[in-house]
Amino acid sequence: MPLIESLDQKALQVPLLLTPGPLTTSASVKETMLVDHGTWDDDYKVLTQSIRQALLAVGHADPELYTSVLMQGSGSFGVEATLQTAVPQDGTLLIAMNGAYGQRMATMATRLGIKHLDLDFGETQIVSAEKVLNVLNQHPEVTHFAMVHSETTTGILNPLTPLIPKLVEMGIVTIVDAMSSFGGVPIDVTQLGVDYLISSANKCIQGVPGFAFVLAKQLTLAATEGNARSLSLDLYDQWTCFEAEAGKWRFTSPTHTVYAFRQALNELIEEGGVAARHTRYAANEKQLRAGMLALGFEPLLPTAVQSPIITSFKYPDNRFDFRRFYESLKQAGFIIYPGKVSKAKTFRIGNIGEIYPEDIQQLLAVIAKIDAVPSAAVSQ
Repeated sequence: MPLIESLDQKALQVPLLLTPGPLTTSASVKETMLVDHGTWDDDYKVLTQSIRQALLAVGHADPELYTSVLMQGSGSFGVEATLQTAVPQDGTLLIAMNGAYGQRMATMATRLGIKHLDLDFGETQIVSAEKVLNVLNQHPEVTHFAMVHSETTTGILNPLTPLIPKLVEMGIVTIVDAMSSFGGVPIDVTQLGVDYLISSANKCIQGVPGFAFVLAKQLTLAATEGNARSLSLDLYDQWTCFEAEAGKWRFTSPTHTVYAFRQALNELIEEGGVAARHTRYAANEKQLRAGMLALGFEPLLPTAVQSPIITSFKYPDNRFDFRRFYESLKQAGFIIYPGKVSKAKTFRIGNIGEIYPEDIQQLLAVIAKIDAVPSAAVSQ
């Protein structure tokens, strides 16, 4: 008898993940993980270096000014590594937030002993450059600034301009969590001048979980030696190891994820790059929004601030049973997210990954038949 009970066949069926990452990947990305690799192998180190260079190209980051650093773990590991390496003991961090992931940065800063100020915009308002600059005028001690680009708590997309370039001009070190936007929303890192931009393998580049990555301004990162409060999450030491040892990771790396990521990068290029992928994601979101409205589901956010990444919908009425709704969708082969908004009952549907118009159409057809949706909503 096996020590762990085998999964039944239903659990092994391939669902569509309508989530902001992990997300649905292509068959070819999955297939690359069928081969095992060694972490000390020279070919693997060459692959690591090529990925680091490719990420700079995806982000339009000038390789003379920027570097990329891969970090084992989820996206939050990359964020925490950046915060605790970037901000010195005598630094002060201003965090602009409008959702759970901005709040998570504040929690990290507290745990790390980083002095920080929190500017909370609420969950449905974008980060305002004017308000950020007003706070900075009142707090000249601030040395670093952090924000989330695509806040998947709601699906809101916070503008990076003109705020980030303005802060760079002021000498503030800037940190952007672009976890759910990099690779799916056009970003010109060099033009922004941002110091640190963080994302993850299992987001818009459509790889699988296993590592985060940071695009960092070389001069800024070079000044952070000794800042880190932890050994494993020392972004500076990770960078210098990659540089000095031709692509070697300091500690055991997720080899299968790295090879899958290379395939995912190739498929991003084949699709037409970030612009083409953004067009597909935006079309998915538009189709989903229109279809859900027709079924009686109101989006939480107006289109003006909605990202193409994930869309939040309000419960149609108090009788709506999300658990029943979720399980019905799961049985039909779709996995969605519950809501994360504190002041409204919502659920979320992602638009990214290996998802196309026919998938959205099929999803809408399934939703129209689910009895967890009040009959008044279905008939509209």
